[in-house]
Amino acid sequence: MTVRPTATSNILLSSGSCSSFFFAFGLYFRDCLCVFSTAAQQRSTGDECGPEDPCDEPRHPLSERALELKASKLEEQVRDLTERYRKAVADSENVRRRTQKFVEDAKLFGIQSFCKDLVEVADILEKTTESTTREAEPSDPKPTLKKICEGLSLIEAKMQSVFAKHGLQKMNPIGGKYDPYDHEIVCHVPAEGMQPGTVALVTQDGYKLHGRTIRHAHVGVAVESQE
Repeated sequence: MTVRPTATSNILLSSGSCSSFFFAFGLYFRDCLCVFSTAAQQRSTGDECGPEDPCDEPRHPLSERALELKASKLEEQVRDLTERYRKAVADSENVRRRTQKFVEDAKLFGIQSFCKDLVEVADILEKTTESTTREAEPSDPKPTLKKICEGLSLIEAKMQSVFAKHGLQKMNPIGGKYDPYDHEIVCHVPAEGMQPGTVALVTQDGYKLHGRTIRHAHVGVAVESQE
């Protein structure tokens, strides 16, 4: 770019004065700075706002087909994540239910081992009461044995009441159908007036705790007599 001196600088340079020369040189230098500053501003403005600026155009334009493929892929990912979420929720619910059932069973059957031992004591008490009742004679002038028998009967009744309070019940299978889950066959007896396959006698009582068999009843099952 060629910078031409202004009319003012030409007049002052022709005067031949030294001071005028320096003054004119200062004006000339100022004019040059103004010209260069204006050119720089125009160049800067043109670079930022030029219509041919490549920054205004997308560098990687996506076609409609590419957008559809991308949307389809995202939908597939959403379906997959939704299915995984549903399975996780179902698994969590199953674990919660199993845990709750385990806790409830622990509360109900936590005394199962204790009950198994306790029913043996009940067997001894029942046999003692029956033996004492048979030996006690109504005409016996000494009421000691009779009172003992009455006391044992009261203890047995109270024990069965406590058993029922805690969900422990004695089975009464006589006359009922044989059930392998509740009964254990120890003998067979002739079916006299009973249907074959029914329980005819009990040699040891069975017990259930909240409906669960904790001791099988030892029974004799009726069978058809062979002539």
